[in-house]
Amino acid sequence: MHIAEGFLPPLHAAAWTAVAAPFVIHGTRAISRTIKEHPEAKLLLGAAGAFTFVLSAIKLPSVTGSSSHPTGTGLGAVIFRPPVMAALGTIVLLFQALLLAHGGLTTLGANVFSMAVVGPWVGYAAFRLLGRAPFSVRIFAAMALANLATYVMTATQLALAFPGQNGFVGAWSVFLGIFAITQVPLAVIEGLVGVLIFKALRSWAGPELSALGVFSRRPDHAGTKVEEAIHA
Repeated sequence: MHIAEGFLPPLHAAAWTAVAAPFVIHGTRAISRTIKEHPEAKLLLGAAGAFTFVLSAIKLPSVTGSSSHPTGTGLGAVIFRPPVMAALGTIVLLFQALLLAHGGLTTLGANVFSMAVVGPWVGYAAFRLLGRAPFSVRIFAAMALANLATYVMTATQLALAFPGQNGFVGAWSVFLGIFAITQVPLAVIEGLVGVLIFKALRSWAGPELSALGVFSRRPDHAGTKVEEAIHA
C-alpha cells in the first residue's frame, strides 16, 4: 500500500521513517554481502527488484490517501531473505514516488516499513513455517501473505494517524474492511503469479537459486536426485 504524499501528520511520518531506517541500513549491507558471496546472483537480484517495481506500480483506487496493489516482495524475500527486500523495496518506493507520483517522500518511511519490512518478513515466515508443504503451496502463501501483511500494516498506520471518534480499534476495523475489498483478491492473484514465476525461475536460474540455498538436492529412496525447496 502506498500512502500519498503529505497525508500523514509530520510527527507520524518522521516516526515511521525512524523505525524503518535501521532495516534499510541493514538491508543495504545484506545486499553488499550477497553480491560479494554470490556474484552470479546479480541478475536475479535485479529481477527481484524489477518484479517488485512492476507489480507494486499497478495501482487501484482504495481508501482516500492510499491505494491497493500487488507488492511482489514475497519473491525477493524467499530468494534473498527479508533484509535484502528492505533495501530493494526502498529503492522501488523512492523511484515510484519520484517518477510515478505513487506514494511520496514524506510518507516514504511508512510505506517502506509496511511494504518492504513487514510484508517480506511475514511472507518469509510463512514460507519457512510451511516447510513440509509442497513448494507451490509455500510460494503461494509467501506471496499472498506478504501482500496481506502490507495492507494490515498500512491500515494500522492510518488508524494510528486518524483514530476518529471510535478510536484506534474502530478506525482500524474500518480501514481493514475497505482495503479488503480490493486487497484480498489481489493477494490471491499475486500468490498464483508467484507460483508461475518460481516455476520459470527453476528452469533458467536453477544453479543460482541452489547457490543461494533456495533449492538443494538430496538423494531420494531410489538413489536418484530430487529437488527440494529449502532455505538453509
